[in-house]
Amino acid sequence: MKLPFDTDQGIGTRARLGVVVLETDETLEHEFARIMNIPGVALHATRIPMVTEIRPETLARMEADLPAATRLLPSAPTYDAVGYGCTSGATVIGPDGVRDAVHQVIPDVAVTDPLSAIIAGARALGAQRLGFLTPYLPQVSAQMRARLEDAGFTIAGFGSFEESDDRVVARITPATILSAIQAIAAQAPCDAVVVSCTNLRVLEVIAQAEARTNVAILSSNQALAWHMLRLAGVKADIENRHADYGRLFTH
Repeated sequence: MKLPFDTDQGIGTRARLGVVVLETDETLEHEFARIMNIPGVALHATRIPMVTEIRPETLARMEADLPAATRLLPSAPTYDAVGYGCTSGATVIGPDGVRDAVHQVIPDVAVTDPLSAIIAGARALGAQRLGFLTPYLPQVSAQMRARLEDAGFTIAGFGSFEESDDRVVARITPATILSAIQAIAAQAPCDAVVVSCTNLRVLEVIAQAEARTNVAILSSNQALAWHMLRLAGVKADIENRHADYGRLFTH
């Protein structure tokens, strides 16, 4: 027996978002599921090939794979924003390269990445002097530091775990990250601490870190989610989340 059915607009009645996640990333989707749990907001994810070794040459390879990865997002009628979930990849490829690759598949959609989101978030917070924490090898950290300085920020303090294996990065404990944030903030006065890498488990310690350092915390996943929501015009209902997700969500 063939049964009748009704249809509606689907999940994304308020906003439809797409995110490109690294093959090796174990953290972004978990943290996004918490932040993006908003009525009427649909989040669709796709994966992009990536080896476990985070080096400039391996990161650069993703530029060629970005259109194919984007093409695997559900063919929704429209997307309000698409995010590329790799801070170091966006640093090496460049935000313009990321945008152009996504636009090959979804023309004119708003595109962002963690580096662009961190810059936008720091400006929204009025932060000028940044503490900077990464898990990267020195050459990758140096490239991102240069991008932040080119955007007009001063790096007041810096530290890195200097770990190239993304599988290990995903297993750095939140307690370790919290201690590292405090150490960076103590190096010199700063307005915010940037914690780079979508595979670091930062979200659960953002509130503690802000309370202990008395400065704003900007993490890759938190900033990317915030920027995607803002680009999609979603602001109401999320400002009261700052107690869990940081001062950024008051802007």
